[in-house]
Amino acid sequence: MTAVPDIEFRAVTKRYGTVTAVSGIDFAVPPSAFVALLGPSGCGKTTCLRMIGGFEQPSEGQVLIRGRDMAGTPPYRRPVNMVFQQYALFPHLDVEENISYGLRQARPRLTSREIASRVGGALETVQLAGYGRRKIHELSGGQQQRVALARALVNKPAVLLLDEPLAALDKKLRTDMQIELQNLQREIGITFVLVTHDQEEALSMSDFVCVMNGGRVVQLGQPSEIYDEPADLFVAAFVGKTNLLSGKVAGLSGDRVDVALADGTVIAARKRVPLGRDEAVSVSLRPESLSLSATGEGRLKGIVRNRIFLGSTAEYAIEVQGIGSLLAKADHVIGQGNLFKPGEPVAIGFAAGAPLAFPRPKNNGTNQREDQHVEILS
Repeated sequence: MTAVPDIEFRAVTKRYGTVTAVSGIDFAVPPSAFVALLGPSGCGKTTCLRMIGGFEQPSEGQVLIRGRDMAGTPPYRRPVNMVFQQYALFPHLDVEENISYGLRQARPRLTSREIASRVGGALETVQLAGYGRRKIHELSGGQQQRVALARALVNKPAVLLLDEPLAALDKKLRTDMQIELQNLQREIGITFVLVTHDQEEALSMSDFVCVMNGGRVVQLGQPSEIYDEPADLFVAAFVGKTNLLSGKVAGLSGDRVDVALADGTVIAARKRVPLGRDEAVSVSLRPESLSLSATGEGRLKGIVRNRIFLGSTAEYAIEVQGIGSLLAKADHVIGQGNLFKPGEPVAIGFAAGAPLAFPRPKNNGTNQREDQHVEILS
């Protein structure tokens, strides 16, 4: 028997006057999943989050939580809690008072002993036991974020909504909190929905990534699927780094195409959608799929213009005549002196199957699918 999704959107559209923020979205999220809504500003991800939370109502369609239509249900009646980007903590209350605020509004009323027990449990869950009497201004940014999490979790929601909760943290603390959020979600076993425009954050934290653009769901799947098998050119370009090579289809064979690049080089590429002979395409090549050699063995030849040394890896900007600049990423092996220097000639190869060909967009740079129904399968 298929489990009832924790969250389900059925043909959901949201309009603000003449502006359509979300257009005909269908998707389902299974129980206890960590899902990231990923996309650029204005893509509709925060609107979707607010519709789950009850802060907005759909113009059309249904939003269901655990099989129940939420139409007309206010936020405080939904089995959902939200952690806002700026945490929205009360500065005049201490940690315990912030966490217990929602519990004290609950009906029927909880006893003082029950409230104290649940607040203590929430503090332990976020590793802040002993911090209950501290004021908010006495806490670090990471500790404040944990208080916001504890306040959301103490009400035992079915779904926790996270609206870019790590945006205000520095890089190291953000990385630490990513790990803590993952561990916390696995420990308590409820569905997390994270809104972010940070691709690395979405890929590293979530079980599933929902990529949005222009108010539509472009692709939904596991992080490795989104990265390795992008549904279209927008996903390939937006999620992670990629090289886009312009060319035309020179030959067709099953799910493969031969693409003639601007310099006349012909390469074999996989295709995700039907393509026609002589059709203008963009070929996506991830930087880590490129191999560099000083021996001259490679499909393309170029000159290293810039090198960014990152410790375990190095990134190279390579100028290829007739094509332009390509980004390559290579592992650095300590003690082997395997770094190329700016000005050095290199040969560029790539693994079979690495190039992905997509139709070149004619309008706004996006290549959206018409079919918007997607479902996560547990």
